[in-house]
Amino acid sequence: MRAIRIGGDLVGVGHPCYIIAEAGSNHNGDLDMAFRLVDVAAEAGANAVKFQHFKAKTLYPKSAGSSDYLDSPRSIYEIIQEMEMPDSWVPLLAERCGEKGVSFLSSPFDETAVDWLDTFVPAYKVASYEISHVPLLRHIARKGKPVILSTGTADMSEVLEAVGLIRAEGNAQIVILQCTASYPAPLEAINARAIVTMREMTGCSIGLSDHSRDPIVAPMAAVALGAAIVEKHFTLDRSLPGPDHKFAIEPDELREMVRRIREVEQALGDGRKERHPVEKELHAFARRCIFAVKPIAAGERLSPGNIAVLRRGKKGEGLPPSQYDAVLGRTAACFIPADSPLRLEDIE
Repeated sequence: MRAIRIGGDLVGVGHPCYIIAEAGSNHNGDLDMAFRLVDVAAEAGANAVKFQHFKAKTLYPKSAGSSDYLDSPRSIYEIIQEMEMPDSWVPLLAERCGEKGVSFLSSPFDETAVDWLDTFVPAYKVASYEISHVPLLRHIARKGKPVILSTGTADMSEVLEAVGLIRAEGNAQIVILQCTASYPAPLEAINARAIVTMREMTGCSIGLSDHSRDPIVAPMAAVALGAAIVEKHFTLDRSLPGPDHKFAIEPDELREMVRRIREVEQALGDGRKERHPVEKELHAFARRCIFAVKPIAAGERLSPGNIAVLRRGKKGEGLPPSQYDAVLGRTAACFIPADSPLRLEDIE
């Protein structure tokens, strides 16, 4: 399970979580708004900003009808057509991302989009509904770049099939994202533990593409379970018109999410169980040793009446509690004052 490189970042086990701020289509066809989305993501500390590159004609037939989820009488074809990102935006957004120090990503939904994006993206993100699009997966895999594979609506057999297909093209740079395709997704549907299952089943690094409204709970759970990537939709303002704004998080929530992810990573540590430097003072102060609890004369036997296991405070080191039974019945070699830690040289 080797780490993969996306732009200037290593992504995988043992590396900081790679945070993708999903702008999607929340630019509403306005290039200036798209630029502001890049700026907001960069200011929040995200690693990448991701858009979506699709054409209605390669997604749906014109007669596909309306979507119940969108609750609009308009056809899905019309809605998608309005959300298309112009090809001319891609180099401009990639340049803006470069200026702001974040990676530019955009999900391609057809082979032409894959080819157009190739110059500008360090990795390809495969949207959930494309996990069974075999020709598209092969075309992406052959580019030789990292593949971030979302798994909304998929079961384990479909995930394994997609991963096998990408690997068969000689590309092993895969990160899989647990995803629940519901907008917004209720917390009880997130199933963050699937991160562990898919990591064990595929040998890939795993992350989370989170569509819940809450900016904290699911991302923190994912990071605690070892997520290599967290992806989250964001918007400038949830009240803006458009299908993806209502479940996206706003700029202040994005900043908070990034901050909390970094704090959770600090709390997780490196997994080695050893004494931390911050524990040094209390290790010396509160650990126990064997004390004389009353004055003990030379030649007097040590007994529960005159010795006890107490915390050291600032009295210095003495024999450890593990030696208590061994010293009972032994004879004091010298006078031992009360409240003194018992030392080896105090015993005959």
